[in-house]
Amino acid sequence: MKNLERDIAKNLLEIKAVELRPNDYFTWTSGLKSPIYCDNRLTMSYPSVRRNIAKGLSLIIKENYPEATVIAGTATAGIPHAAWVSEILDLPMSYVRDSKKKHGKTNQIEGKITSNDKVVVVEDLISTGVSSINVVKALRETGCEVLGVVAIFSYLINKSKEEFEKENISYSTLTNYDALIEEAKIQGYIKEEDIAELVQWRDNL
Repeated sequence: MKNLERDIAKNLLEIKAVELRPNDYFTWTSGLKSPIYCDNRLTMSYPSVRRNIAKGLSLIIKENYPEATVIAGTATAGIPHAAWVSEILDLPMSYVRDSKKKHGKTNQIEGKITSNDKVVVVEDLISTGVSSINVVKALRETGCEVLGVVAIFSYLINKSKEEFEKENISYSTLTNYDALIEEAKIQGYIKEEDIAELVQWRDNL
């Protein structure tokens, strides 16, 4: 999995799904200043990259959650990856909104989920972990068992680890912030002296 971790990090850098600017911070929607910007939706536009991601996520699920009966994507960024993974694993798929619809059947979960199901959630990105945990809680309310969450990328923020542990939720990612920084250094995207700044930003969150 270590090689896959580095390969996915390289893929994300090459297609600019993840960009690092240690000397010219991005501004996130929340207003937070950040040396990294992650938009994994770009992976949809690169067939070889999305295939690598789908194969990698499927491998994690086979190894860690072999008893899974349903793959659930998070709306919206996790939906396409959940679809590709469910196809590889030949499993039913559903997806979960961040809140209930205001019309129709007012569903938050689309697709069939029963109390007998064992569900794996597919997410594109884990930052604080709050959105993934909310999805897990919504699924648990149906009575199903959520085996865990799998995602493409994690910032490795301490708060996310604490939140997942508090809610007793298992999670795994294909690649992460540390692997990305290491690959970015190898590929010449950043300089050696940039690493301390990037690590300090993450550790201060």
